Amino acid sequence: MWYIAKLIFQIKGEGMQKPQFDEHLRLVEAHNFEEAFFKARRLGVSFEESVLNKNHGLVCWEFVNVAELKLMKEFKNGTELHSQIHEIDEATHYINFVHHQAVSMQLAAKPVF
Repeated sequence: MWYIAKLIFQIKGEGMQKPQFDEHLRLVEAHNFEEAFFKARRLGVSFEESVLNKNHGLVCWEFVNVAELKLMKEFKNGTELHSQIHEIDEATHYINFVHHQAVSMQLAAKPVF
């Protein structure tokens, strides 16, 4: 069986203004929920890393835990993998950001020569 695991990492670094968290969605193959949870936690620990940023400061991704684990009952066109609600102050900025992301993906897929 296949599961989708949401792994949460806290990004820590020198001079960071606000706490940052990175959410990863990963596929996990397992026979049951308990095995999937254990494998997801192992994945999270294995993806912890430390890198130097452009200012030569250390930035670390520390695994927090598995926040969600969803059994994928079927794989077919249009199957929902993840859903998240965003509550923001300014709708226009978010909508413009989404449109910008869509255009950027299309341009990256078909570069202009």
